[in-house]
Amino acid sequence: MSELGLTVKKSEDFSEWYTQVILKSGLVDYAPIKGCIIFRELAYAIWEKIQEIFNEKIKRTGHRNVYFPLFIPESLLKKEAEHFSGFVPEVAWVTMGGDEVLEEKLAIRPTSETIICATYAKWIKSWRDLPVKLNQWCSVVRWDTKGTKPFIRTREFLWQEGHTAHETKEEADREVMEILNEYKDLIENYLAIPVLAGRKSESEKFAGALYTTTLEAIMPDGKALQMATSHNLGQNFSKVFEIKFMGRDGKEHYVWQTSWGFSTRLIGAMVMVHGDDKGLILPPRIAPTQVVIIPIPSKDMEIEKIIEKAKSIQGKLSASGISTILDDRLEYTPGWKYNHWELRGIPLRIEIGSMEIKKEQITIARRDTYERITVKEEEIVEAIKKLLEEIQRNLYNRAKKFLEEKITRVENYEEFKKILSEKGGFIKASWCGNRECEEKIKEETGATIRLIPFEREEPFSKCIYCGKEAKEVAYFAKSY
Repeated sequence: MSELGLTVKKSEDFSEWYTQVILKSGLVDYAPIKGCIIFRELAYAIWEKIQEIFNEKIKRTGHRNVYFPLFIPESLLKKEAEHFSGFVPEVAWVTMGGDEVLEEKLAIRPTSETIICATYAKWIKSWRDLPVKLNQWCSVVRWDTKGTKPFIRTREFLWQEGHTAHETKEEADREVMEILNEYKDLIENYLAIPVLAGRKSESEKFAGALYTTTLEAIMPDGKALQMATSHNLGQNFSKVFEIKFMGRDGKEHYVWQTSWGFSTRLIGAMVMVHGDDKGLILPPRIAPTQVVIIPIPSKDMEIEKIIEKAKSIQGKLSASGISTILDDRLEYTPGWKYNHWELRGIPLRIEIGSMEIKKEQITIARRDTYERITVKEEEIVEAIKKLLEEIQRNLYNRAKKFLEEKITRVENYEEFKKILSEKGGFIKASWCGNRECEEKIKEETGATIRLIPFEREEPFSKCIYCGKEAKEVAYFAKSY
């Protein structure tokens, strides 16, 4: 890892390319705890942008942020048996407090449904107390024994988890879809990653949920990545935790609940989908810095004068809301700086030298296409704004085209296995709805049902596995 630039191509060794990009761009470093990473300044700045965007969305719809404890008593986790059994293999436990053995083991939060439900049972007494719409930004720990991959699968990761309580199933259903749509907007219109939306099969849904909705993307190596999920928990948790309220009819009822979340896995997806052989490419709407300005030394003009002009341009851009950095370090050559900022994915680079000053123009280089453009200095602000939107649109369209190419319809199991091994991506197939077929496909190929589309698609063949009458169309894939 000592070389400054990347030493492998994305198309030749995707896994090594990804590792080099996230380390050399300064997104992360490895922590001294196996399976954990350090979020460096750039990664955390991207996460802050994501937080800012999503906070604005949920606060607009009446949600509020809170923070619940990191520790969850074992008795609370065990109270909801299905949920608990789903997480047992991944739970990290605290058994000692100082030198003393704890009376009860404490789980380090794998997710917060149980501790929040126990609290809702205290807070909710009447229909007037509903709905409760809370969200928290926190870290969770899942002691995963599978191979870890920074951002994609780590033992500790950052996320948001929303938890709501409602009077009726209809209200909970609406909440599930409203949040899923907000997720879709965030992922597609800010991160520029196209997704497929649908519901999970019974065996793939969240432990303890009535049903799970999901957004799934495809990565360049043909594997699917679950980007966000939104669950209707029904009354499963409220009955276990006695979350009851006096209804408008004067009778006692159990609340209907939802939970929903996305994690820092979104950053990993963005790296994978948009990055190239020179490093990161950050979509402008999520990039902490959108423009870097590089003064070019010249024999016929003092560098101070060039830097002064660069500062003037920076001031104009910053004043118009464009996040800009000026790299006026004299100890590095312009070429070194180009590579440095390309690796870090800044969408646009402005070059200012004596020629630009004399001609009252600016040279701009696009990170996504490497195209170089010259514009008049007086038009710089509007030109930059237009280019940033073009880059955002181009990144999404490029990824959308790739997604569409990676969806394959198959009508028999042999074709299914062939496509899976040779092409990857989403495989669209007819399925009888039987869990046994689903499990056999997973066991034999490693592929799972990633989603069943919301808008029912008519089966176009017999069940892909057993050959019996198919009930629905499902999208299968290998996944992270």
